[in-house]
Amino acid sequence: MRHRHLLVATALLGLTVAACSSASAEWTYAPAPPPTPVPSQAGSAAPSGAPSAEPSSSTSAEPSSGTSAAPSSAPSGTASTVTITAQNIAFTTPDVTGPAAGFTLAFDNEDAGVPHDVQINDAGGQKVFETEIFPGVATRTYPVPALAAGAYTFKCTVHPNMTGTLTVQ
Repeated sequence: MRHRHLLVATALLGLTVAACSSASAEWTYAPAPPPTPVPSQAGSAAPSGAPSAEPSSSTSAEPSSGTSAAPSSAPSGTASTVTITAQNIAFTTPDVTGPAAGFTLAFDNEDAGVPHDVQINDAGGQKVFETEIFPGVATRTYPVPALAAGAYTFKCTVHPNMTGTLTVQ
């Protein structure tokens, strides 16, 4: 009797291991809800033609080369791209610079299967821009509206120890 229980348990364990180690099995994540646009000045509503925080390109299995044309939804008159890269649960680009007129943010998440985002805060700690949270390896681009010149902090809201500085000129 004991031998039969051991045989059944071994067979079930083998089936479980086989099902879990299938080469086609991958982690999946439900898509994050779209980010809520945030006005650049506290208390004022975003103009009806203001760019949204929606990504302008889909996920990519290949890392970004850092040079890409500004998408058509980029803020008017901008061709500048600022790249922020996340790798090993850290920003490898902790100090970046962008133009005050607005720019395209290319967020390169190099951490396979790890969700990250970028939230930009002004000197007072108020959120002025935020991307969606998405797992890597993927790069997504976002149009960032005009910001006042100065220093801004950026962070990953999933991993608050991931921080950096954006200098707007």
